[in-house]
Amino acid sequence: MRSFKVNHGSVNLENKVFRRLAQKADEFEAYANPHAERIAILVTEIGRSFSLGSKDLQSLRGAALLHDLGEVNMGREYIKRSGPLTAEERIDLERHPIIGEQEAAKSGGDRATQLIVRWHHEWWNGTGYPDGLRSDEIPLAARILRVADSYAAITDNRPFRTAMNKDQAREHMAEWAGIEFDPEIVEALLSLGPIGELESFATAEEKVDLQGNQPTSRELQLFSSYS
Repeated sequence: MRSFKVNHGSVNLENKVFRRLAQKADEFEAYANPHAERIAILVTEIGRSFSLGSKDLQSLRGAALLHDLGEVNMGREYIKRSGPLTAEERIDLERHPIIGEQEAAKSGGDRATQLIVRWHHEWWNGTGYPDGLRSDEIPLAARILRVADSYAAITDNRPFRTAMNKDQAREHMAEWAGIEFDPEIVEALLSLGPIGELESFATAEEKVDLQGNQPTSRELQLFSSYS
């Protein structure tokens, strides 16, 4: 396993409760490397490009750290299982942002943080969940978290799939802009300077494998709405 040091820089991640919960979520999700803190860095960099104020950035970072609490609370083993989700499992899974909103409230997240967690699986084209919001109906901060979470997920290894390399991930984000993602936020992500959080955890071997084989249906699910 390669180590990954999150470069906090000037990003405020001092909330020890949120960071502890984020680490717990990463462990449950079986991410091979830090996930939530990595996303917190990405959303901060993207948010700054949209001139978000310090309070908005703080709420957004909080949501990045807490966004997977709903899945932890549900404790479903299918989240880490290989193979496609059943229809019943997918319906069940779509409850997790609402549960996450509740867990964020219990953990001390402000109302903005709670709502960002609730809406971080909404899609630009309106086919996301739990509320089926579309385009500008989705708050900007939730759209930013959707992009950062997806990019971080597809460039890290999971028990059921290997990571995309950086070029593949950038191509994926561009292809889904205007469908799953706000195109302007994807553009902002792809325009970020050379920061460590944009690097992929794919090994050389995994890059060859991904180039030589088509993704499975399970992988395609997880590279989009379930990521």
